Amino acid sequence: MNLEKYILAIITTNPKKVTGSTAIFTCETKEEMEHVAGNLEAILDGIAHGLSDELYVIVKH
Repeated sequence: MNLEKYILAIITTNPKKVTGSTAIFTCETKEEMEHVAGNLEAILDGIAHGLSDELYVIVKH
């Protein structure tokens, strides 16, 4: 089986909204969350998607 699409990381300011076995990063502010998402996007060679004001996911397409 070859996975082509998957979630690499979740970044949030509200940890009560997320659960799972992928990497979850909790930030204090929206600005910090955006900064972390941008860095992880480059480091993990993924794409950051903002799902709400409190949640980003980094995915591999």
